[in-house]
Amino acid sequence: MTIGSQNDIEGLKAIGKIVAMTINEMKRHARVGMTTKELDDIGGRFLKSHGAVSAPKTTYNFPGNTCISINHEVAHGIPGNRMIQPGDLVNIDVSAELGGYYADAGHSFLIPPYNPTLLRLCEYTHHTMMKVISSLKHGVKLNEIGRMIEVEATKGGYHVISNLCSHGIGKALHEEPEEILPVYNKHDKRVLKEGMVITIEPFLSTGAEYAAEQADGWTLCAPDNSYAAQHEHTIIITKNQPIIVTVA
Repeated sequence: MTIGSQNDIEGLKAIGKIVAMTINEMKRHARVGMTTKELDDIGGRFLKSHGAVSAPKTTYNFPGNTCISINHEVAHGIPGNRMIQPGDLVNIDVSAELGGYYADAGHSFLIPPYNPTLLRLCEYTHHTMMKVISSLKHGVKLNEIGRMIEVEATKGGYHVISNLCSHGIGKALHEEPEEILPVYNKHDKRVLKEGMVITIEPFLSTGAEYAAEQADGWTLCAPDNSYAAQHEHTIIITKNQPIIVTVA
């Protein structure tokens, strides 16, 4: 969507805050021995208590309130009977709707004891996301997002999961501009405009350059059993620094 009024901004900030708080609540409760379904239930109850509804569930009939991916799972992991283990790399991706507005955010983190290699992967992916966000404003070419993600990944010694993209959002979970690639595409002539609402969500990996869909039709895994981390914010493009709406 493109922002049309202050009401739009306030509506996006309201659902963005709930999404961010949901991730924080789930991370706070995540512990060894808990199933991903139990963790998802915490997120679902938190969303409901704030009047919000799960966007993947209502939009795509996803079998969970949130996406929870562990270790070699890269994205769209279905909550279930899998138990969280010591040292797991966990990604929580929450997207939700309130009052007709949508926001989407993701966060990768470790369950103790912390593997230093995976801890760096999580921290560096967050650094990459924030560096990209801080560089965006009205007039910047859309393909700069992919270029910057690629450059930062290479600097850090990581690979980019190239088939998982950022996207437009606001009045629906996925809107124009669609498929904001995480790699540079010289043929993409689109330009960021003031008021545009998009996600920024780099997926950096220790090996894989794409994620493969599993038999369940949802879960995407690294085919080489490498690890990947994702961090995601929903932002509003302005003439200066973007407004990050998915903050608690």
